[in-house]
Formats: sequence, structure tokens, C-alpha cells
Amino acid sequence: MHVTAGTRLAEHTTLRVGGPAAEIVVADDEATLVAAVAEADATGIPALVIAGGSNLVIADEGYAGRAVLVRTRGITVEADSCGGAWLTIAAGEPWDDVVARAVGEEWAGVEALSGIPGSTGATPIQNVGAYGQEVAAVLARVRTYDRVAGVQRTFASADCGFGYRSSRFKQEPGRWLVLDVTLQLRLSASSEPIRYAELARRLGVEPGSRARLDAVRAAVLDLRRTKGMVLDPDDHDTWSVGSFFTNPVLDPGAAAGLPDGAPRFEQADGRVKTSAAWLIDHAGIERGRSREGAAISTKHVLAITNRDGATAADVVALAVEVRDAVEAAFGVRLEPEPVLVGLSLT
Repeated sequence: MHVTAGTRLAEHTTLRVGGPAAEIVVADDEATLVAAVAEADATGIPALVIAGGSNLVIADEGYAGRAVLVRTRGITVEADSCGGAWLTIAAGEPWDDVVARAVGEEWAGVEALSGIPGSTGATPIQNVGAYGQEVAAVLARVRTYDRVAGVQRTFASADCGFGYRSSRFKQEPGRWLVLDVTLQLRLSASSEPIRYAELARRLGVEPGSRARLDAVRAAVLDLRRTKGMVLDPDDHDTWSVGSFFTNPVLDPGAAAGLPDGAPRFEQADGRVKTSAAWLIDHAGIERGRSREGAAISTKHVLAITNRDGATAADVVALAVEVRDAVEAAFGVRLEPEPVLVGLSLT
């Protein structure tokens, strides 16, 4: 295990903000990954695990501890006509590479999750989802290192506590270090049913229909590019953490207070999900609005971007401005989706 003095963590996040860590360890194998975290825990050194860095906003002051960069790689596959394709994927594997391979091999179930940045190990933490699919629907198990008990533990999907952009791993931050993820995918050139209306329109099919996997992937990537949600080093609209706020899930009474035009999606528990983007747009927050070096994306109001040397403080100030405008207009308090390190929306 090689420990170095920290460089700016901005270099390891898609938003490109954040000061230095006191220490950095690059973990390119599982043994190093576990050892780096376990040693820090045993000696009282704070440890921040960073993989793709696509869901992190790190303070300008940096991190007074050890940043562990997850660079583990490897995919093992078992496939048969009865059980489908079982993929066990190292936590550090880039997620979109996994999706691209699944589509190319005609394994169905993650095609609508194309273009999402970050690592595979992060997908169960957030229960990553887009365009009508969630990773929970195809996840078979997650193997972790329990930082409290100091042992490895494997969770079946049913034990992961999945919810909308949530899981037991997110609800117990800092405890579970994801080592690998196992997915079970269907053997087929056809997608899962297309449940998202915008995607169905792009594909020219009715909601509930299926399409070719490669067509779904291409359509999703095109849609994401129009919203600045596919990473491009030359496009500052993609220098972000993706959606900065989650879609609010409201009790029926709160949902009843929304304007007539606000989107409403009934949930199984009786609550109602609405659109954070709609609320932001109708609260008068326009695309391109800036605060020092940070700005609302010119392509999508849910993304806060680094336009020109933004600091973490700039990003947070703009996020607070957006949150407060929505709360003043609709009485709904938006919650941030990314992990804030050394920061809060006060």
C-alpha cells in the first residue's frame, strides 16, 4: 500500500471542485482497498472512498484524512439459457463500460442506464436509476467490507433496503465498503419494457413495448447528451454531479398543494413523486443562472455546473439559492442528491 501526500480532490471528481486530502491511496486491487480503509479506521484516520467521483461535492478546504481511490477492475460472467447472465463486477469498474458490454453481448436489464458516470460499486448505494430502470431490479447481491465489524458481508438484493435513490448502504454512511456487485441479466436482444414516456417517444414505440438493446442505448445517450448528462471534457455543461436534487416524494396532503400542472407520479406507499426540474423551472430559476464560477446548466435546470474555476462554496451558494426559491414558491424543500464532504446546504 503506497500512501502519498494529497493532491487536490477536484482532479478526482466530475464537478472538479475540492481541496487536497492529507493522504491519498490508489487501490487497484481488493486487498489494497480493504487494507487502506481498515488501517485508517484502526488508527483513527478519517477515510473518504472515491471511485468515479460523479456524486461528490468536496469542500475547498479539502479533506483532513485519507482519500482512497477505488481502481479495482474485473468482470466474471456465468451465463445459461435458464438463469441468464450473472455478472460479478469489481467496484471500480466504470459503470457505462458494464452497460456497453451488456448491450453488446445481448444481456438485457441495464440498457436504459447508459451514460451514467461513476463506478459500478456506487450503483447500489444510490440505487442508480434513469429512464424507467433502476439497478435494484437486476441486482442479485452486493459483497461489502463492514468497517464497523471488520469483516466481509454479502447482501442479497432483498436485504439491501432499496428505495428511490436510496439503500441501506446510503442510510448507514461510512459503514459499508462495496467490493463487488453481482447482476442477473436476461439473455435477449430486446430491452425490458420501455416505461419512460420520453424514451418511448424517442424510440417511436408505445410505453410498455420493447426495442432492440442497441437502439435503447443509443436513444438514452442522445437524450442524456441534450441535457449535458454525458461526460465531455470540452463541454462545461457536463462538469457537474448530474442531477443536484432528487425528485421530491410527498405525502398526499403536500402533493395536493402543488399547482395543477405539476407532474404527479403515484407511489406504491400512497405518496406522490413530483419533478424537481419542473419545480425549479417554475420557481423562476432559468438555465445558465450563475453564481461566481458555478452556473445552472444551459441544457437542464437540475444540473449545477462548473463554468469557470468554480469553488465548492460557489456551488453550494447556488444550490441554496435554487432550493430556497423552490421552497418559497411551492413549500417543497429539495434535498441534494450528491454526497457533500465538509459542506452543507445551510
